[in-house]
Amino acid sequence: MSENLMNRDLRGGLVREVDFRGARFERVGFIGAVMRGVEFNQAQIDGDVEGLVINGVEVWPLIEAELDRRDPERVKMRPTDADGVREGWDVVEQLWAGTVERARQLPEERLHVRVDGEWSFIQTLRHLVYATEVWVCRVIQGEPEPWHPLSLPYDGATPDPRLPWDLDVQPSLDEVLTLRHDRMARVRRYVDQLTDAELNSQTTPVEGPSWPPADAYDVKMCLEILLNEEWQHRLYAERDLKLL
Repeated sequence: MSENLMNRDLRGGLVREVDFRGARFERVGFIGAVMRGVEFNQAQIDGDVEGLVINGVEVWPLIEAELDRRDPERVKMRPTDADGVREGWDVVEQLWAGTVERARQLPEERLHVRVDGEWSFIQTLRHLVYATEVWVCRVIQGEPEPWHPLSLPYDGATPDPRLPWDLDVQPSLDEVLTLRHDRMARVRRYVDQLTDAELNSQTTPVEGPSWPPADAYDVKMCLEILLNEEWQHRLYAERDLKLL
């Protein structure tokens, strides 16, 4: 018999002799979890697995090396200086341009389809608008509420009446791309003027809704997060476009 566990706090709990065959885990935290005598045959794990040790071997460095080998440009999402940030954003712009062209080959109604419960292609673009607004417009540049009504926070975010959160609206691809290109152009203007000194500085805390909480953050960390968001969500989009 299947049972859905949603919004449950199982920290410190014990799970023993439970059959998870065919189960699906979404936005689940396993930080510090210990699993013994488990079987992961034909299982798929997609997420942040840093520090994961399997049979005495730390897995993440092996995964990172393999992913970098498959696509050397992935390394550019981890810049060490301002020139590296600009180079990384160049890659983001180029790759996403190709992905958007592939999306245009489909009937537009297909771009609103949520494959396997994930965001649709257009929702993915809306979320990346939000990611830019969070990490560049808000955290780095200090705008308290830079949101557009079509911006889409991540699913696990805390709802707030001041945040946009319309999952049902279905704007056209061109409408969303106009907004997306505006936010990408803002990043381009920022990184084109970025210096190494600013990259290694900290932001000023910004009060108000949204992630992350008001605090000072390393500018380098903010930009790395944005680059990673762009990289990963394009991979998800490419995966779903193939299925569509």
